[in-house]
Amino acid sequence: MSLINFTNLDFDQIKSSLKDYLQSNSDFTDYDFEGSNLSTILDVLAYNTYITSYNANMISNEVFIDSATLRENVVALARNIGYVPRSKKSSRSFISFFVDISSVSPTPANLTLKAGPVASTGGQFNGQSFVFGIPEDKTVSVIDGIASFDNIEVYEGSYLSQSYVYSSRNPFQKFILPNSGIDLDSLVVTIRPSIDSSVSTTYSRQDNLFDGDTGSTINGDSKIYFIQEVESERYEIIFGDDIFGKALDDGNVIEVSYITTNGSDGNGINSFTFSGSISYVRNSVEIFVTSGISLLTSLNSSSGGESIESVDSIRKYAPQIYATQNRALSANDYEVLIPNKIYPETESISVFGGEDLVPPQYGKVFISIKPRNGDFVPNLIKQNIKRDLKKYSVAGIVPEILDLKYLFIETNSKVYYDTNLAPSASFVSTKVQRDLTSYAESSQLNKYGARFKYSKLLKVIDQSHESVTSNITTIEMRRDLRLATSEVAEYAVDFGNQFHIKSMSGFNIRSSAFRVINISSDVYLFDTPDIDGKKGQIGLFSLSQGSSTPTIQRRNIGVINYETGRITLDPINIVSGKTKDSVQIMEISASPESNDIIGLQDLYLQLDSSVVDMVVDQISSGIDPSGSTYTVTTSYKNGSIVR
Repeated sequence: MSLINFTNLDFDQIKSSLKDYLQSNSDFTDYDFEGSNLSTILDVLAYNTYITSYNANMISNEVFIDSATLRENVVALARNIGYVPRSKKSSRSFISFFVDISSVSPTPANLTLKAGPVASTGGQFNGQSFVFGIPEDKTVSVIDGIASFDNIEVYEGSYLSQSYVYSSRNPFQKFILPNSGIDLDSLVVTIRPSIDSSVSTTYSRQDNLFDGDTGSTINGDSKIYFIQEVESERYEIIFGDDIFGKALDDGNVIEVSYITTNGSDGNGINSFTFSGSISYVRNSVEIFVTSGISLLTSLNSSSGGESIESVDSIRKYAPQIYATQNRALSANDYEVLIPNKIYPETESISVFGGEDLVPPQYGKVFISIKPRNGDFVPNLIKQNIKRDLKKYSVAGIVPEILDLKYLFIETNSKVYYDTNLAPSASFVSTKVQRDLTSYAESSQLNKYGARFKYSKLLKVIDQSHESVTSNITTIEMRRDLRLATSEVAEYAVDFGNQFHIKSMSGFNIRSSAFRVINISSDVYLFDTPDIDGKKGQIGLFSLSQGSSTPTIQRRNIGVINYETGRITLDPINIVSGKTKDSVQIMEISASPESNDIIGLQDLYLQLDSSVVDMVVDQISSGIDPSGSTYTVTTSYKNGSIVR
């Protein structure tokens, strides 16, 4: 008698196994399994077995964090290793306005902006309406009849509260917040001894059993609480047991306030209308102000809003956070802790030790962050990151937050196309540009340590449309050097990739025009290689109107290392340069020795300029089958010595 194969998960395979089993039984030797009612019974048995096998397989998948698909299961598995997924983050903005109260007599000494809603979008933004508020009252003085509310930080979302009464008679009592979309950073938990008591104590949130803020171990007197995500993206508050954290007493009143937010949907708003409450007190009576309120001005668009952490992110970070043990010892620890615990707005991060620098800076760790919104981390955020890192960093290690450094890759492509397959040259050009933009925005480039692969770029162009027959593409590297204008300063700029020496006579690098003290005309950088071609000297030259012949103004103002891609300028007083984003810069570009470019340490690769010129492939188009008049394109950069 044959045995049933229990490893089959396909319906047809299961049915076939059941049929083979019955046919091996002497009672069913001559039975027609397909033309009888037994076929229906076999279908039912096969379906039941199939469903049972599927469910068993899915259950097996859901017990491992790498294979689990349901959020509740992934969260529960992460909870086992002490990981709390990131909540939604409320978008923030800064607004300013003033209130003219001079018509009130006598004029009050101060005005108070009440906690709660302050500003709204006044309509719909991306199909939604948003409200921004403040968690606490804001009081300002009235000067000459005017109360100025300057740089008020407002948070997107609704301010809600919840209260519970602890009962020792209910051992299974849970404190689950009823709302989803909570920003845990806004959570405030206070405890009152009883309903009749007006005295309250604020408890602090704790993520582990070591108090990083005080440097002491949590004990039975610690006024703390823990948080964990439960079903439907809600949160449960857990209090101590008099061993790890102070336990609740019978009749204690737990009061919780928080913000429910729309997360990232609230980013990018810069137009607000007033929707708050302003008041003052006179003779113990609160009087509300309804007139004299100016229009709201915003210093920046709202930003910082984040969606709740995704399942894929939990799978990635939970094991890594567990591996760090909430301590920043290695560069990898910083790369995990900062985007997960400290600055969730991180898009990409690079961390390296000071010992890797030349000369080395021992005792320091350097951190470069690319935020999701914008190119640079604001100074205030930098200070907050350094402050928050103290609870994780080892004593004696000083973290330094570096500004983002872009290494731009500029491409110039001659794209050959078959006119028989192309609606028009502009149509194909648009397709090529669109695919190049997608490649530029892909994860292959937009991260630290990214690698630009020349062959992949060529493939993107060749596959952009069926009419494209080939392309000749040249590339250049560019760095934008920020200038300290009208003061003597040294400059150093790293490309992190070897330079290609086109000519031993020099002029292998190019720069944009700038002005230096005591030279009346625009000047540019040029290089002169040493005999060995490893290093060289940097100088200045100018160009007369309408001339392409350089006039040397100064020599030996700096050095260039062709092997490391580093340019250093001696102390120099640069008066002005090229204006970009309200900042004076100097663009410096060079051809790489290898067309494959790597973003090392704090360099962030970005495909910046893509010039596409369409060229008719005369052979493929049938215009010149012999190729006697075929248009050829050089594979080398043009001979221009300036940008």
